[in-house]
Amino acid sequence: MTTIADYITEEGNERRFSFEVLPPLKGNGTEALFSTIDKLVPFDPAFINITTHHSEYIYRELPDGQFERLRVRRRPGTIAIAAAIQQKYHIPVEPHVICSGRTIEEIEYELLDLQFLGIRNLMLLRGDKAKEDSRFIPTPGGHAHTTDLIRQVVRFNEGYFADGTPIKNPGTKFDFGVACYPEKHEEAPNLEMDMQYLKEKQDLGAQYAVTQLFYDNSKYFSFVEKARQMGITIPIVPGIKPFAKLSQLTVVPKTFHCDIPEELAREVVKCKTDEQARQLGIEWTTAQCVDLYAHGVKNIHFYTVSAVDSVVEIAGRLRVES
Repeated sequence: MTTIADYITEEGNERRFSFEVLPPLKGNGTEALFSTIDKLVPFDPAFINITTHHSEYIYRELPDGQFERLRVRRRPGTIAIAAAIQQKYHIPVEPHVICSGRTIEEIEYELLDLQFLGIRNLMLLRGDKAKEDSRFIPTPGGHAHTTDLIRQVVRFNEGYFADGTPIKNPGTKFDFGVACYPEKHEEAPNLEMDMQYLKEKQDLGAQYAVTQLFYDNSKYFSFVEKARQMGITIPIVPGIKPFAKLSQLTVVPKTFHCDIPEELAREVVKCKTDEQARQLGIEWTTAQCVDLYAHGVKNIHFYTVSAVDSVVEIAGRLRVES
């Protein structure tokens, strides 16, 4: 079976897209998600990446007027959704496996479930902090860092459970990628230290990295150049998300900790409606991708949340131009 690492590292491979999708909200079923994937299938995705999320607290009003605090996961089912996509569309899938909200034992059970389902490609992440916390707090009995998670997966691949017990039938090994941040992770004191963490992830066994979204290609090119100088040799796949609505001018920098280039920001300010902003985003992102291609990039990863139709239009334009 061809792995995601194979697609990304293969010499002379054709240009390929990959896409990230969200699991459906709890109780919403798969109809909307499959409708999204139906739009993406014509572009022959190299893989589809499925996010997972920390549970969060909600407050439910009781009959006596008091409130009960409950911890819920709004988008459960990442592993099941990954299996459903793989079975329905025969496209490689890459579910997120995260530290956040999980114990080491729970992660081990996830790995066993994934192995039973024939899913061998993973995206290993620390995950976001809980919304109610001011900083990331590891789950008791869980991991604090992605590097700890990588070590667990590598140990599992070697045929051992986390407690050191040998696995009687180890099964197929997992391949995995990690995230990286051209404008540094929000918690990193500086870009250089953040990149040292990426180097450590590579040295532990990560086979490729996918970037956080960015709108300024020069920052991606600079990041890759610096990475190579530091001995980071794994492929670094650019992660792209089209600008899609006026509110994103302030929301995107705050949420994703990336800059909106001055030229793009000036044009967004001129837009009067979300549709005008969406069309601007399509033009900007298409130009971004063409420039990436011109610099030798062959694999582009699209974040589709709230931008599926824009991604479809951009991918269609790029296919025509290529």
